[in-house]
Amino acid sequence: MAIVGVLALQGSFNEHIAALRRLGVKGVEIRKPEQLLNVASLIIPGGESTTMAKLAELHNLFPALREFVRMGKPVWGTCAGLIFLANKATGQKTGGQGLVGGLDCTVHRNFFGSQLQSFETELSIPELVSSEGGPETFRGVFIRAPAILDVGPEVQVLAHCPVSSNSNLHSNSSGEGKEEKDSERKVIVAVRQGNLLATAFHPELTSDNRWHSYFLKMVGDVEESSSSIASIGVNNSTFERSKTDLPIFI
Repeated sequence: MAIVGVLALQGSFNEHIAALRRLGVKGVEIRKPEQLLNVASLIIPGGESTTMAKLAELHNLFPALREFVRMGKPVWGTCAGLIFLANKATGQKTGGQGLVGGLDCTVHRNFFGSQLQSFETELSIPELVSSEGGPETFRGVFIRAPAILDVGPEVQVLAHCPVSSNSNLHSNSSGEGKEEKDSERKVIVAVRQGNLLATAFHPELTSDNRWHSYFLKMVGDVEESSSSIASIGVNNSTFERSKTDLPIFI
């Protein structure tokens, strides 16, 4: 059975583990840096990002998490996990919070407002449908959710969420609220950059397992690539040894 690490400092880690179990995959709780050595992929769940960051600092997890990302291992961040993975975050509490980084984007913490402004909506997900099939939309659960304000050239946008201009939500990286002239605009709520996946919403709070399945395919692709590279290394080493064994003709 495949094993996926789930950061279990706070938030919806149990829900992610349950979703993985439905797909026949074991999720293991990660709370200490050394536990990352036992997994090849990681999910950073939704929760209260400031609290999660304080706990990560307490357990000295940030260096290990940054190294995990730097090594190219698959990591998926949902909601607060998205904030963790972003290279830059705005709208934070006084003093800010630690970030893991690696994902070339700017996120706005609590872009959609307070707990009372949490909502669900149908999201268009063409890339997910192409990979996993199923309905053309996914039910996005947004709870005090962030949004992605801008992305770098290597980042693939997987989903947008429409927002009405009269909602007076934040729309730029400075964190100042402004209203768009258009009656409706869209913000980015799901992206992928290489081995990093991030969603502003909570797939683990639905019965639709397609995002988890998509991530597991990312994990499988990385493992297959690593095996191929290792095989090439072994073959080259064998070839180098074989050359020394060849007879020398003078």
